[in-house]
Amino acid sequence: MIYAMDGGLWMHRHVWKGRPMAHLVSTDKAGLLTYGASNGIPPARLQFKPLKDPRTGMRREAWHWDLGGPFLPPPLR
Repeated sequence: MIYAMDGGLWMHRHVWKGRPMAHLVSTDKAGLLTYGASNGIPPARLQFKPLKDPRTGMRREAWHWDLGGPFLPPPLR
């Protein structure tokens, strides 16, 4: 998460209702939009959600994509 707080793209994988999903999170909205454009994700699907920076405890602006189905990249091995 700290990587996302510093403007990197951080993927958090999880399971929701039995389906594999991921959140791709960052404080860099432009970086997320670039990722979305190169992977066919409509910009309207980008979600705003302020997150607490674990280093400071302060909330910061952040955005994320919900990735599932064809938008979910395969796990790295």
